Amino acid sequence: MVSRFLAPFSSSEPFGTLQREINRVFDEVFRGVGAPAGGAVSFAPSIDVHETPKGLEITAELPGCSEKDIQLNLEGDLITIAGEKAGERREEREGMRLSERSYGSFRRSFRLPFVPEQDKVTATFDKGVLTIELPRPAQAQPASNRIPIRGAAPQGPGAAQGARPQTTEGQPT
Repeated sequence: MVSRFLAPFSSSEPFGTLQREINRVFDEVFRGVGAPAGGAVSFAPSIDVHETPKGLEITAELPGCSEKDIQLNLEGDLITIAGEKAGERREEREGMRLSERSYGSFRRSFRLPFVPEQDKVTATFDKGVLTIELPRPAQAQPASNRIPIRGAAPQGPGAAQGARPQTTEGQPT
C-alpha cells in the first residue's frame, strides 16, 4: 500500500488528469490574448538586435513567410518590419484538430541610436530568417568616452586617520 503513494503518478491517476486540465485551460485562455477577430492567433516574430563594430544587425525569425510577405521601412532613425504570415485552414470531419502554429499580421518598430544612410542598409532573407545590416554613418561613430582613473595621492602623516589639512586662518600667531 505504501508503494502506491511513493510511485510516480500515471496519466490515469486523478492528479495527472487535473494537471492536464489545468494546462488545457491556461492554453485556451492565453491562446486568444491579442487575437484578431475571427479566432486567428496573432503572430509576433522573435527579434535580435546586435551591435557590431560597423553598426547594428537585426535578425528576425519569420518561419512560414517569404520575401514578398515582408515590408521593411526606414524613416530617419525608425526601422519597421511588417508583414503577414498566412494561416492554413483545414477542415477535419472526424477526430480532433490541434493547431499550435500562429499566424496573422505583424509589425515591429525600433528606434535606432543613429540615422543610417538608406542606400547602405542591406537586408537578406534565408531559411525564414531576415537579417538587416545597418552601417553606422561616419559622423555617428562612437567616440571614446573613457575617463582616466587615478590612484589616491600619497599624503603625509595623519592622513590615514582622516585628519584634515591644517589652516592658519583665524588662529592666533
